[in-house]
Amino acid sequence: MSDEPAPDDEPAPDDEPPADVAELAGRVFEMARTGDAASLATYVDAGVPVNLTNDSGDTLVMLAAYHGHAEAVRALVARGADVNRLNDRGQSPVAGAVFKGEDDVVRALVDGGADPVAGHPTAVDTARMFGREDLLTVLSPPM
Repeated sequence: MSDEPAPDDEPAPDDEPPADVAELAGRVFEMARTGDAASLATYVDAGVPVNLTNDSGDTLVMLAAYHGHAEAVRALVARGADVNRLNDRGQSPVAGAVFKGEDDVVRALVDGGADPVAGHPTAVDTARMFGREDLLTVLSPPM
């Protein structure tokens, strides 16, 4: 008998998670995209990392924000999501929400501590570019 593992017992390459983990991650990313706040909360509470990141560097909060799901953003923020984590393109969740015109998401992220000048372009720059003076008020701390 050989000490070598059978082909099905070989570990996955370091850069690829096992198929069952990848499938679970895919489901959780889809929950963020579709705004399934209750399921996201359940999975994070059960141990899925709140700052789980896809192959583009997008976190769950980035996906929920970009797709306009304020309730999902709030659920993730309540569980410690890093609202300032930039994706691989240097974009922040709050800048993405401003770009998409998701006002409730912008407010949820700002309430959760989002930095309006993080990333490139910043949320402030994006609001100016689109003439969103109303969001500049939300993004700028009172003086």
